[in-house]
Amino acid sequence: MSSNKPIGVFDSGLGGLTVLKEITRILPNENIVYFGDTARVPYGPRSKETVIEYTFQAINFMLEKGVKAIVIACNTATARSLTEAQVNYDIPIIGVVEAGARTAAYTTKNNIVGVIGTEGTIRSKAYEKEIGKINKDIRIVDKACPLFVPIAEEGWANTDVARLTAKEYLRELKAEGIDCLVLGCTHYPILKKTIGEEVGMEIILVNPAKETAMDLKEILVDQDMLNDGQSQPEYEYFVSDIPEKFSAIANEFLKKDIDGAQKIDIQKY
Repeated sequence: MSSNKPIGVFDSGLGGLTVLKEITRILPNENIVYFGDTARVPYGPRSKETVIEYTFQAINFMLEKGVKAIVIACNTATARSLTEAQVNYDIPIIGVVEAGARTAAYTTKNNIVGVIGTEGTIRSKAYEKEIGKINKDIRIVDKACPLFVPIAEEGWANTDVARLTAKEYLRELKAEGIDCLVLGCTHYPILKKTIGEEVGMEIILVNPAKETAMDLKEILVDQDMLNDGQSQPEYEYFVSDIPEKFSAIANEFLKKDIDGAQKIDIQKY
């Protein structure tokens, strides 16, 4: 497989940009194809079967774009479809849950870890299972925070709406004595400042994006697929709806102008 082929990064919407940001920092020579399923966000309330269907459509699209590896940069899609994707496709595919769980397990000092995520991720107990593989003595305090996704998608991360929502969601976790909090949805780091102010400096926020990017680098090194860096990296952005809105928020979050996102009919895949 050509090392100059792009990496595919897939999310239900904007959240995967938090993972993309870390990938471009840790792997600056890599070409990227990003797909955000903005027509069908959020995935959290949807059934496992539906999330698998959506994930496979995204993978099929990315394979058509010639990617060499895929990052499922969505906690819900990782929790509900990663195993099936790895079985059905002959290409390196990784998710974000394992990396986040590993970081949390080695970060906590008092063995009380908070996990926030979509309804689907929290119901799956994916983080509890992965953390338990590392240290079964760690107690997980989890909480579904479904409103955080639309708040992030609307660009309201640092508003009173976000602060009041965070206060309501996070009070239970603080009362349980957690010493670290997993941002178990890739949208949530967009609200990191607001969440951090609410829980306080003594609680460490775990963003799985960095560890996911490191895992990806390890795979590319092991399989001799690192880009040779002889040409300027190219980034392509695709969405299933409202590319103008995506581009505006992506520009603000990534702090750089992106080439216009293209709308695709993901149902074809």
